[in-house]
Amino acid sequence: MSTVDWLMDGDPAIRWQVLRDLLDAPPAEVAAERARVEHEGWGARLLALQGSDGLWDGGALFPAGYRGGEPGQPWTTTMHTLQTLVVLGLDPACASARDAVARVAENARWEHAGQRFFDGEVEPCINGRTVEIGAYFGVDVAPVVDRLLGERLADGGWNCEAENGSVRSSFDTTLSVLDGLLAYERAGMSGPEVRTARLSGEEYLLQRALFRRRSTGGVVDEAYLDLAFPYYWHYDVLRALDHLRRTGAPPDPRAKEAVDLVRAKRKPDGRWPLDRVHPGRVHFAFDGGVGEPSRWNTLRALRVLRWWDGDPA
Repeated sequence: MSTVDWLMDGDPAIRWQVLRDLLDAPPAEVAAERARVEHEGWGARLLALQGSDGLWDGGALFPAGYRGGEPGQPWTTTMHTLQTLVVLGLDPACASARDAVARVAENARWEHAGQRFFDGEVEPCINGRTVEIGAYFGVDVAPVVDRLLGERLADGGWNCEAENGSVRSSFDTTLSVLDGLLAYERAGMSGPEVRTARLSGEEYLLQRALFRRRSTGGVVDEAYLDLAFPYYWHYDVLRALDHLRRTGAPPDPRAKEAVDLVRAKRKPDGRWPLDRVHPGRVHFAFDGGVGEPSRWNTLRALRVLRWWDGDPA
């Protein structure tokens, strides 16, 4: 079985993106496959888990009654589930998406201070993903975007610890904000100031080759070299490269080392393994275990390499 055939043997969320990003299928064929995400596989399973109160696992960021003490972070709540539905490509115009998002807008409140979900919270790592979700599903998140624009640090990025005095940006926070700003731009909601902020955040990452310290050239965090899915708020080089691909900009030579790292992880069978699973409570697994072939990593790596190599076929 070829790598593409193996991908096409997966979930509708994988198949429609393979048709769009690797096979250049006709738009009608892509749309028909994408429509299946609402009714089949992972997308349908996640939608079915939304509570009668409009929340997933009873909370916006943390489950109802959560007191800590679990390994990692719970990934089953409203924010993480909606972000995952965005990654799966649930059609924002479908009936299930419109109903789910309307119930979140009406009922979900952040644990921080009871803010309405789409009004955002206080941390840019959270607000970046709120913007990504809101823009994708057609919700007005302009005030959250304005807040993020005002929180950009002098080095061009963002850090959730800025409120505690940090003046240096964080890779994790910056990429979460960048994904939000890009979604906002692609939804046609933004002005030039949003693009300027996005480009500055991307420049922050590119100046550091997507994973190195600018001061010493050392690797910022070895975990950034592991390809994980789902990624949630966590940074890694494949997530960063896939973001740059989605901007539509040509490849920047400063990302070459990160691309080479991703390319080197390909196995002889043409597939990429799952390097890491971020610990925490989940609804269900999207891939096999660590070290096993990962359709998500393989899809994302192939489309990044296609973009990088300028492959038109």
